[in-house]
Amino acid sequence: MEKVFPKNFWWGAATSGPQSEGRFNKKHANMFDYWYDIEPEAFYNQVGPDTASNFYNSFREDIKLMKEIGLNSVRTSIQWSRLIEDLDTNTLNEDGVRFYNEVIDEFIKNDIRIVMNLHHFDLPVELYHKYGGWESKKVVDLFVGFAEKCFELFGDRVKEWVTHNEPMVVVDGEYLYQFHYPKLVDGKKAVQVAYNLNLASAKVIEKFKEMGMHEKGDKIGTVLNLTPTYPASSSQEDLHAAEIAELWNNKLFLEPAIHGHFPEKLVAILTQDGVIWESTAEELQIIAENTIDFLGVNFYHPNRVKAPDIAPNSVGDWMPTRYYDHYEMPGRRMNIDKGWEIYPKAVYDIALNIKENYKNIPWFVSENGMGVSREERFMNSEGIIEDDYRIDFIKEHLDWLHRGIEEGSNCFGYHLWTPIDCWSWGNAYRNRYGFISNNIHTQIKTIKKSGRWIKEVIEKNSL
Repeated sequence: MEKVFPKNFWWGAATSGPQSEGRFNKKHANMFDYWYDIEPEAFYNQVGPDTASNFYNSFREDIKLMKEIGLNSVRTSIQWSRLIEDLDTNTLNEDGVRFYNEVIDEFIKNDIRIVMNLHHFDLPVELYHKYGGWESKKVVDLFVGFAEKCFELFGDRVKEWVTHNEPMVVVDGEYLYQFHYPKLVDGKKAVQVAYNLNLASAKVIEKFKEMGMHEKGDKIGTVLNLTPTYPASSSQEDLHAAEIAELWNNKLFLEPAIHGHFPEKLVAILTQDGVIWESTAEELQIIAENTIDFLGVNFYHPNRVKAPDIAPNSVGDWMPTRYYDHYEMPGRRMNIDKGWEIYPKAVYDIALNIKENYKNIPWFVSENGMGVSREERFMNSEGIIEDDYRIDFIKEHLDWLHRGIEEGSNCFGYHLWTPIDCWSWGNAYRNRYGFISNNIHTQIKTIKKSGRWIKEVIEKNSL
């Protein structure tokens, strides 16, 4: 049976500035640039962001390849650390302005819709060392100033903007679980950073409105990594654990973005535990009045939890995982290379959740994908990677997404992570995700079997 997708569906892929561009001619180091400089051994094979996918130098050829596989939309990001000269006054770096203007123009020339993100884990490290980064409301206001410059410079051509990509990962990686620099374990700071990131998003939307961007038909949203929570059993203890995991991992950003307020039950828990953020009535009003126009959803794997093995009121550092433990379901299907469960039905569950609980807001799958290592194993005699596993993965997720759309969920697009194999933080190039392969030693890029396959799907707008 043919499954037809909505008219003008966004078929595309997502990447980011810090993961694709390389550090060429970049004025400032971001958090990952600095971390690589001081601890290269923390990165797989000690491969850092200096070259990445060489997009700074090869963007014209790279965009041509994206066009060749039929993509009609691509999300990337503007690096704060590249565009801005003086971080305290938000003066512009001339080469940064030139570069992003040329990139945007090249996408337009190739009839590819550019969706532009403002923050993809690339806080300038100077603002962390000087002010505490996202712990600081001064940095929130500097970010609004950076966003204003982006709207002024590029708002004549970019029509869809995104405030953050996966802000929850900043909270988890930098302040709780030590997988991103500065690798702190500080629950109180983590909670404040989560609040400040929500505030930053709302203040940028407020600026967007002030500048009359909506009057021009432009839209602004955010991108959240939603991992639906599934309890290990129907016991009251497991259901309670799942409820709190959902509050922390998903609703902490989803509720303010769409409903303009934080979940009352989560606020009560954080208050009771003595880690609640510092806020003002004025800030909460800004959050209430500046909600998103559309939502991007990054989905890779489900979140299965069970009741915690220790009592939540145990003595020690505050962590959200006082209230739930990770649960590994027996018989689960895995991407063993990455260590993630494969559960495509979750996309359908997300679709219905947005329809029923979040105003049926317009949304799109802003990332979905399968990271596989040593993909040269699957290269044929003509040098093409035959990534049938990726085609199957995408098909299954699109199938469940289509069911959600059929049942009335307002989804308007699907973006794979990523168009071209890109540098992936601490994992560097260990796992590859792209429609297009990249030999990082020669920077020769070759379309994979999945790239040819997706072109046919896009042309038919159907499965």
